[in-house]
Amino acid sequence: MDHLKTVKKRKLTDKSIPNALAQVPEFAQESEMYRSLLEMERKLDWTMTRKRVEVQDALSRNPTTTRTLRVFLSHTVSGQSWQVGDTESDPVNFETGQGIPAWSFKVEGRLLELPNQRSRDKVIPRKFSTFIKKMVVELDRDPNLYPDGNIMEWPRAQGTQPSLDGFTIRRTGDQPTRIRVIIHLEHTPEQYKVSPELGNILGIKEESRIGVIQTLWNYIKIHGLQDKVDRRRIKADDHLRPVTIPVLFQQLTELVNRYLIPPDPVILHYTINPMVPPPERPQAWDIEVKMEDTSLKNRMAVTVQATKDSMQDLSKLDDEIALLTQSLHNAHTKRVFLQSFAEDPAKFIQRWLESQSRDLESILGSGPSEGATIRAEELRRSDFFRLPWVEEAVAIQEGMRLSSKQ
Repeated sequence: MDHLKTVKKRKLTDKSIPNALAQVPEFAQESEMYRSLLEMERKLDWTMTRKRVEVQDALSRNPTTTRTLRVFLSHTVSGQSWQVGDTESDPVNFETGQGIPAWSFKVEGRLLELPNQRSRDKVIPRKFSTFIKKMVVELDRDPNLYPDGNIMEWPRAQGTQPSLDGFTIRRTGDQPTRIRVIIHLEHTPEQYKVSPELGNILGIKEESRIGVIQTLWNYIKIHGLQDKVDRRRIKADDHLRPVTIPVLFQQLTELVNRYLIPPDPVILHYTINPMVPPPERPQAWDIEVKMEDTSLKNRMAVTVQATKDSMQDLSKLDDEIALLTQSLHNAHTKRVFLQSFAEDPAKFIQRWLESQSRDLESILGSGPSEGATIRAEELRRSDFFRLPWVEEAVAIQEGMRLSSKQ
């Protein structure tokens, strides 16, 4: 029973057409076309496997892209003289701030959508605060008149801090105020400013640490700076000699770190004049940020992770092709059998009987006839009696004869 279960589970995997069938003139053209399809399928499978490996490698390195972050600066005012007018104003409440001239400054931002992006590729946009590592707002006004703080700093805290779409700063006053906003961006991967000593040689000003190392390695390969004897050793040419000495390959990261400095922050200027109505539209600045390409990552993940249904469909089609190929092979065998019988029935029957007789004698050689049906010409050959089993058979036969006499 176990053997039958094993047979049932066995699948036919050979999809090639037998050579004898392919050489038949009636099927030569179709057989050649089918073989071409099999060859194309093998090449396609190889290409898809290679591309799948490349995509998996790219996914492990997190694909990145450059997007545009639009920052909006605006303000509103309250309790100003031009708002109150000549009418008697409400009494001043120092606890609630009612009746005191004041203004509110807003810093907001959002990530611009990509043009012509498919709806299924759209993801929930990140909040403005997730792009900021640290932000400082400086107010240019007299600290003696306004001692409530002229420098505000928002550091990005580690942990479960809620994401925000903007920040609001409220201050009292009715005098024009100049504001400087300093934004330290959060890039993915983290970006660095390359010092001019190395940046001028490599032709880059700002890049990630891995990007700088790759650019330096490309420079080394292009200019042949790898030692021909010890491939781990890197030589310095006339351009690299001022910034480095011959180093080992594993020391390139340490060398690059010496010339990486934090990038310059983004500085925005804004002026608030409470004595006039604020502008209807906010001022806007576009800033480029590097971030993880979630849309591309999702599409690449779909290509790598084939669905279970599609794999089952492909397996089912392969099984059907293998069955059809086996059917062709069986049909060809029957065709050859019947064609040979139709050409010369007597000769075919004689040849078939000889073949069957040979097989039957080989089987009966160890059966009830005890080898009596083995052909005489084989018995006449001396090599027949030198076979490994002859000595043992003679000993058994002689033992049986002696025991029968007793």
